[in-house]
Amino acid sequence: MSVNKAILLGYVGNDPEVRYPQKDFPVARFTLATNEPQPQGGAEVTDWHNIVMSGQAALFAEKYIRKGTRLYIEGKLRTREYTDKFQINRKITSIYVETFELLGR
Repeated sequence: MSVNKAILLGYVGNDPEVRYPQKDFPVARFTLATNEPQPQGGAEVTDWHNIVMSGQAALFAEKYIRKGTRLYIEGKLRTREYTDKFQINRKITSIYVETFELLGR
């Protein structure tokens, strides 16, 4: 048995970008920032996560999610590889959302 689950609570970093790779199947992409305080009063560490929503969730994101929105999400981690325009192989890890809750700005 194995488990692939990510749970994040953070702030949306940019307005969702919605595309339609297939007819009637929207996919929304945006970033989510999470902050982690450091021990002994050190500066907070901010991590940026790539978020992917599809289907009805993507349509909801297009209408209601904006930069600065506080968002709780649960999803799966997925890593993909691609070659950029300079022919450099890259990897990107994204969280594919299964459930989410809009918590406000």
